[in-house]
Amino acid sequence: MEPNHAPVVEAHGVVKCFGKVEALSGLDLVAYGGQVTAVLGPNGAGKTTFVRAIATLVRPQAGELRVRGVDVLVDPGAVRRMIGLAGQFAAVEPALTGRENVLMVARLYGQSNRQAKASTEAVLGQLGLDGVADRQVRTYSGGLRRRLDLGASLVGAPKLLLLDEPTTGLDPRSRNQLWEAIRALVYRGTDVLMTTQYLDEADQLAHQVAIIDHGRLIAHGTPSELKRLAGRDVVEVRAHRPEDLAQLARALSVLGEARVDPGSNRLTVPVDAGPQAVAAAMAALGSQGLDVDDIGSRRPTLDEVFLTLTGERVRPGDGEEPDAA
Repeated sequence: MEPNHAPVVEAHGVVKCFGKVEALSGLDLVAYGGQVTAVLGPNGAGKTTFVRAIATLVRPQAGELRVRGVDVLVDPGAVRRMIGLAGQFAAVEPALTGRENVLMVARLYGQSNRQAKASTEAVLGQLGLDGVADRQVRTYSGGLRRRLDLGASLVGAPKLLLLDEPTTGLDPRSRNQLWEAIRALVYRGTDVLMTTQYLDEADQLAHQVAIIDHGRLIAHGTPSELKRLAGRDVVEVRAHRPEDLAQLARALSVLGEARVDPGSNRLTVPVDAGPQAVAAAMAALGSQGLDVDDIGSRRPTLDEVFLTLTGERVRPGDGEEPDAA
């Protein structure tokens, strides 16, 4: 589905404080329809507070916040009728079956028994949960629980789906399955605003990425547009042995300061001209008699853009704002 350029979320100068902590400091952010908007930020940046403000769970102290043109402060009831929310943890009842969980939420939305049964079956089929719908949720894997939680948030046919770190803690296969489910929802017409701690997730799913820090917007654009903000190519080297990383970093200092990632045995150096820099890197390594498994140049990743803009990486498992506990 192509973006329709109609704003679904409009935040202008939004402020939210918890005691002396200012979680949102005049946030300005617009998310458009027909797409996934990903909100990124370091630990404590205000991501969860922003989602909770949109969902009318916290009340901003200043600024304007609208969902599809409706003021969150003036008519929170109307906003709640337009949104679905899947929080950081799957809010499902383990003693019930998957079908009973979704049916219960449909009834809480005020649907008649007949309508609730129909919408439950539609959501279960949409997310590929038909085969496990009559099992107790206590027998579900983490990935199935997240998909069921997503289904419960969809049973009311929301115009806007809010996802707060939807794949945190999932294994790679479950993450990919949830990504496919989210893509299918957007294709069918659901607008999605999500927070995430995974840069590759934003790269995979998002049409627009908003990076916030200290409660303010610091960058907004497509993943490609944001990558251009880094403005430089990257030479990447994969070490043959972990113990060579320090020596490789010294050899590559002829290009600039190398960033070392011991977990992947990789080093990266921002450069102005990738192909020429690769030749220089190979000459420097050859003069030191150092062998590597791989060397090449590429455009910056979204992770590197994030690091450039905020000075730190998003780390899965970090906490959030004071209100997110």
